[in-house]
Amino acid sequence: MRIAVAGGTGTVGRYVVAAARARDLDVTVLSRSTGVDIKTGVGLDRALDGVRSVIDVTNVTTLSSRASRDFFTTVTRHLLRVGAKAGVRHHVALSIVGIDDIDASYYAGKLAQERAVIAGEVPYTIARTAQFHEFVGQMLERMRGPVAMLPEMPIRPVSAREVGEHLVTLAQGRAQGRATDLVGPVDELLADLARRQLAHDGVRRRVLEVRLPGAYGRGIASGALRGGEARDESSVTFDEWLHGEDHFRQLSGGDGPPRRM
Repeated sequence: MRIAVAGGTGTVGRYVVAAARARDLDVTVLSRSTGVDIKTGVGLDRALDGVRSVIDVTNVTTLSSRASRDFFTTVTRHLLRVGAKAGVRHHVALSIVGIDDIDASYYAGKLAQERAVIAGEVPYTIARTAQFHEFVGQMLERMRGPVAMLPEMPIRPVSAREVGEHLVTLAQGRAQGRATDLVGPVDELLADLARRQLAHDGVRRRVLEVRLPGAYGRGIASGALRGGEARDESSVTFDEWLHGEDHFRQLSGGDGPPRRM
């Protein structure tokens, strides 16, 4: 079975590629480093030839609704158009739990991506998951200085490694439309996680929790990002990840900064 991974060099994409290869699948990585520009569509025809399933874990770093919508809809339409032409039978798109009522900022793009997938010609599975453990480090990296001001954000973080395994399992099966949400095993607050990560890494910084204004701020503070009752739970807690090899790889720069919002 041949699969293509869009965004296969990113934080989750690398785990997707590793999981697929561990199962002896034929993997094509769609990235500029392999001669494919998914934003323009250059190289996609050749890359998707003979591919059965596409896993889309592409991402963009922005808090602009317009920029997020533009990126995700453009990339998705290219993948679906060329995929349909090439005979792709299953398109798996990674999304985020609980964003239905948060059509703002970064999440506006993810909702637009879901709508584009649903409107496309390729049978699909939308796989919503909770925020990754790596998200905490991303937020801390953006906040310079001795104080990190993080938004009020109840989450149920999940291991990116487990997300990678989950996506490959879905890609090997039939298109489901909307898969059961995948969340982490423990309810957490972003600010609490940041304090624990800083303490573990031996970094002295103060963390303040603030509620952001507007629909975006209300949405992320509501608890919706923890997911609903119909969900599957992963096994690796944030603290287990913090003391494990994946966190040390992140600190050494092996995966680069995580890019999920």
